[in-house]
Amino acid sequence: MQIGMLSWESLYSIKVGGVAPHVSELSEALVRRGHEVHIFTRRGDFDSYDKINGVHYQRIDFDSSGDILNQMDNMSNAISDRFDAVQKLFGRFDLVHGHDWHPVLALNRIKEGLGVPYILTMHSTEWGRNGNHFGYGLPHEISHREWLGCYEAAQVIVTTQRMMDELAWIYSVPVDKINIIPNGIVAGKLCRSLDAGRVKERYGIHPLAPVVLFCGRMSVQKGPDLLVEAIPHVLRNRGDVCFIFIGEGGMKSECERKAWELGVSGACWFLGYLPASTKEELINACDLFCIPSRNEPFGVVVLEAWDACKPVVATEAVSIVRNFQDGLLAYIQPESIAWCINRLLANPEEMKEIAIAGWSRIEAEFSWDRIAKRTEEVYLKVLGLDKVAVEDARVEEVRPPA
Repeated sequence: MQIGMLSWESLYSIKVGGVAPHVSELSEALVRRGHEVHIFTRRGDFDSYDKINGVHYQRIDFDSSGDILNQMDNMSNAISDRFDAVQKLFGRFDLVHGHDWHPVLALNRIKEGLGVPYILTMHSTEWGRNGNHFGYGLPHEISHREWLGCYEAAQVIVTTQRMMDELAWIYSVPVDKINIIPNGIVAGKLCRSLDAGRVKERYGIHPLAPVVLFCGRMSVQKGPDLLVEAIPHVLRNRGDVCFIFIGEGGMKSECERKAWELGVSGACWFLGYLPASTKEELINACDLFCIPSRNEPFGVVVLEAWDACKPVVATEAVSIVRNFQDGLLAYIQPESIAWCINRLLANPEEMKEIAIAGWSRIEAEFSWDRIAKRTEEVYLKVLGLDKVAVEDARVEEVRPPA
């Protein structure tokens, strides 16, 4: 199949968050399965065209003035024009696969003008990003585009049952239109061999002091404030625990202020945005990974923690963690988060066991080749093709002559 992948970010253009590795690594896995994939995305500081790891990158320039809605309007117009030009050059696309609300107008323009069906992967919702409620103004308009994309898409993909339930409830998306396919990670991507004590010392932390790491957007959805409020309960139990926060967002200054008010600012490091190499170093140097989310569509950081073989404490919003098996799940309350952290820090053997259990799930459940195969099945459903016949044709294609 010839597939158009539409996203406002990727690993090899502008990278914002977890959608970037999803789009690029899924596309590479689809190429390994014999498909031709073109990613249509923003240009950033890259060339307008590249072919990387077998994937065609069609990068576009557009007027980025105005608010985010105006920017995405202009991006969608530029993408649909580029799509038309690429189709004339490379031949007709079989389908288009969009990610989140950003390219929805382009998806609909391509569907209506060129007759190419599309699939939409919803990685999160504006309702969830706003702390489980609808906002006014821009958030309301973004929510409308999410609904529109789900309505117009031939099929919708989500990463968890929780996200499926969310779409069915807030946007009335029929459940038989929604396909659950998890996020993925390249096994070994985050794992590094290093001296954790030396890394800690560079931040003024004693090499033997336990480090709890938060990594994500500093937003209401991700709950960094809940972790800050849990810190006094942890320090009363063990006074040498240190907390590192990686990420930018609107709640960063609020969390710094709250840590000072609670008298725990000396145990906190708010590092903001970090280069990937520094982030990976801290993931491997930390002792425990905390995901205190209020709403979590999936939680790629859980896979990153497991890949580095780190124990995870998360809230019940993080549905991929199996409580007391490959992580501990807290209620969405500071006291409960603190209880889970205290339990693990007091039981090193349990920390090791749940870390290994999480690590073992990476290859078994979250490899991109496995995820690409399941995504391909959704494509075939949309195109009305028989999965078995396509597999037989693939085998026939690679069979050597008699």
